Amino acid sequence: MTRTLTLQAHQRFALLRALAILLAGSVLLLSLAVPVTASDESPACSSWLNHSIKALHSNEQINLCEATAGKAVLIVNTASHCGFTPQFEGLEELAKEFGGQGLVVIGFPSNDFNQEAADEAETAKVCRYNYGVTFLMTTPVHVKGDEVHPVFAHLGEAEGAPKWNFHKYLVDRQGNVVEHYSNFTSPTSWRLKRAIRKVL
Repeated sequence: MTRTLTLQAHQRFALLRALAILLAGSVLLLSLAVPVTASDESPACSSWLNHSIKALHSNEQINLCEATAGKAVLIVNTASHCGFTPQFEGLEELAKEFGGQGLVVIGFPSNDFNQEAADEAETAKVCRYNYGVTFLMTTPVHVKGDEVHPVFAHLGEAEGAPKWNFHKYLVDRQGNVVEHYSNFTSPTSWRLKRAIRKVL
């Protein structure tokens, strides 16, 4: 009789142990099935950068949201035939120096100051062939006036519209316009580089 009771107790213990193992496995599976939290998702871009625009002299579209989400951004209105056009070299230097740390440089060609090339092919040749530009360049846009592009409409409200070519706007990773620099500020100036380091 005692032996039978002992056997039954062992069987109950084995059953409880098996149930405990199954329960632990279920908890593990449930934890793996928990939906991804917001912190694990890709960062969202700012609403004012949620636009697509044609790339310079190309049929491809630049999704500004995808290009800038969670990154610091330097936005510049450029021109091909301007005394400040050589600043393309400095902008390319910034793109290479800080690109791996999370900086995106975007050039927006514009003829609002009457110094842009007559067609996109020439604009592309100037920036890419003459100055070796590899950072993002868009199709020409208006950066001021009634037909201003939405991106520059926001920049204008935040810091004022460009007064000349190669006006630079620095945007932090959260999409806040933190500073702007006139055409007289070199892209490689210590002032601009220091500001870039602060937002990276």
